[in-house]
Amino acid sequence: MSQDEKKSRKPILFWVFILLLLGTNGVTAWLWWQEKNKLAEKEILIETVYVEKETLQSDLAALKSDYESLHTNNTALNAEIEEKKKRIEELMEEAKKHKGDAYIIAKLKKETDTLREIMKGFVRTIDSLNTLNQNLIVEKKQVLKQLDEEKIKQGELEKEKQELKNTIVKGSVLTCFNVTAKAVQLKKGGKKEAETSKARKTDKIKVSFSLGENKIAKAEEKTIYIRIMTPDGKEMAKSYDDSYKFIFNKSNGYYAGKTEINYSNKEISGVAYGEGQGELVPGNYLIEITCDGVVIGNTSLKLD
Repeated sequence: MSQDEKKSRKPILFWVFILLLLGTNGVTAWLWWQEKNKLAEKEILIETVYVEKETLQSDLAALKSDYESLHTNNTALNAEIEEKKKRIEELMEEAKKHKGDAYIIAKLKKETDTLREIMKGFVRTIDSLNTLNQNLIVEKKQVLKQLDEEKIKQGELEKEKQELKNTIVKGSVLTCFNVTAKAVQLKKGGKKEAETSKARKTDKIKVSFSLGENKIAKAEEKTIYIRIMTPDGKEMAKSYDDSYKFIFNKSNGYYAGKTEINYSNKEISGVAYGEGQGELVPGNYLIEITCDGVVIGNTSLKLD
């Protein structure tokens, strides 16, 4: 290559170099510009996420306060409200934990909106329940008033019923008359008896009586008990165990003898024998006749 050709090529290479340098700088500038835009967008995104996080925290705090203001006596509803309050606290913790995550923040915001709608439903339900409770209170007062009136009426009816029952009970008590008592001595192995006035000779006390006609009393076999008080104030009885115990005028005592009478609402006579343990003592014996737990007759017997 000649010297002249070499000289002519130098300017060309210079300009090629200049063009390459300009191109490289252009690409570098473009890349720098692109990166700058990305950084700016990232800063904007970070700032936006931060603002949204702060807004979300504020919304959750307000929502928690709104939930805490809800009051109801409904147990099931209270349980749901408490559950939602706990979830709000969890969302607040997650918002702090993921403060730079736009996806998580957006997800939490969506759930916050859902909880707010649920709270509005709770408010409507509580209002309805309060209205219902007010109506129920009014109805309850009316019902209690009616119950009180019914209780008064029922009490009056029960009183009348009891009075009628007492009247019937009193009316059903058998009358007893012609009551007599005598001391007897058994002879010929107990096949014959002879009247005596001597206490030491007395084996049994024979009590005779009559039961009057009563249409109210129940027609059935009646047990007639003979209770005898000795001169020394003791109850005469063959044995003082439970087999000789009976009830009279709401008290317990021992009977000296008893007999069964088939009562059919008509006048009927009966006889019962009373006996004790050992030889009788002289003095006055008080005798009572009892039927259906009521003393219906009495007499006395004096032995020498």
